[in-house]
Order: sequence, then structure tokens, then C-alpha cells
Amino acid sequence: MKILIVEDEKKVSRFVERALNEQAYTTHVAGSCAAARDALADTPYDAVVLDLGLPDGDGLDLLREWRASGFNEPVLILSARDAVQDRIRGLNLGADDYLPKPFSVDELIARLRSLLRRQGGAKTTVLEHRGIRMDLLGRNVTTGGVPVELTTREFSLLELFLLNPGRVLTRTFIAEKIWEASYDMETNLIDVYIRRLRVKFELPGTEPLIRTVRGSGYQLA
Repeated sequence: MKILIVEDEKKVSRFVERALNEQAYTTHVAGSCAAARDALADTPYDAVVLDLGLPDGDGLDLLREWRASGFNEPVLILSARDAVQDRIRGLNLGADDYLPKPFSVDELIARLRSLLRRQGGAKTTVLEHRGIRMDLLGRNVTTGGVPVELTTREFSLLELFLLNPGRVLTRTFIAEKIWEASYDMETNLIDVYIRRLRVKFELPGTEPLIRTVRGSGYQLA
């Protein structure tokens, strides 16, 4: 499990990072909004621990951006803002939990585990988008009601896009999710698989299903 810690106070970030590492979580610390954006664009994370008072912006604005872009993983706000209205606003903007500072590291870990467990059990078994229907249990896909044969990699790649409609997926993100490792970005392996999906699901004269976002990655339209 990969956890992104967005916290500018080094003492707090080291404390949280050490505690999560001891629980076998893989962590990365971002000390600003810009660093957090870059981290989430480059690498897939299973959850985010988010501070609100960051040096280059408000964590709530960052949260709003992520939710609008299709990032659906759990976000736990960790903040010194402990007023009821602050908690309500954070939860309304898409946070899954809110833990005020100062905090107990045991409670932090317990809450994070709960969010990850809930997220794992809440995943749907059928994904649908623009006439495409993917049955995750039956491992079959149809478009317009017509069955489409996919290889294992093609199925996984299409599933990744269907789970993130409208979100720009970077090549690194796709590589780590589908191939479970970073790879030489000069290769055209991802391009080949994107073309295969386009051939199987895009019809001439219609809006492209998968858009190429220059310099960024790909997006399910």
C-alpha cells in the first residue's frame, strides 16, 4: 500500500512517515501543493494524508482539484484547524475522514486502515461508460451489447480507464498499475495497447474514447 503524506512541517511528516513505515506502508512526503500534484500525477497512491496549511496554497483547494479530476482514493485530512465548520467543509469537499492536530499516531493508523478496508470492499463489479460494459467478476466486456475479446493486459488497461473517467493518467501511472513497475519511458509499449483499445472501441466519425494529452498522458473521454 502506497500512502502520500502531504505535510510541510518536517517534524510531523517524519513522525507520520516513520509510523506508517513501521506498519509496512510505502510512503512519500510532499511538503507543498505543487509537490503533491506532481507526486500524484507521477505515481499511483492508495490513500493520502493531507495537511491543510501548506506554504503555497490551501489543502482544501488541492482536495477539490483531485476529486474533480477523478481521484477517488481515500483522503484523510490531518490539520490544526479543528473547528466544526472546518471539518464539515473538508468532508463536504470529498475528504473521507478528518483528524485534528495534535493527534494520536495509533488513532491515525486505525483510521487509515479503516478507510483502506472500506475502500477495498466498496469496489463495484460492473463498470459502464459510453456503451461499454465491463463485468469484473465474469471478466467479459461488451460495447453496444456486442462482446469484445480482450487480452489480459487490454482488459486491465481498459479497467484502469473506466475506474478513472475524465482523469489524465500519466504513462508512469499506467505502467505501475498495469505492469506493476516503472519501465523505460522511451518504449512504445503503452502506445501499442492504447491503439489496440482504440481499434476495438472507437467508431469512425465519433468522439475519441481515449484522448492523448500531450506531455501528460491519456484520458478517457
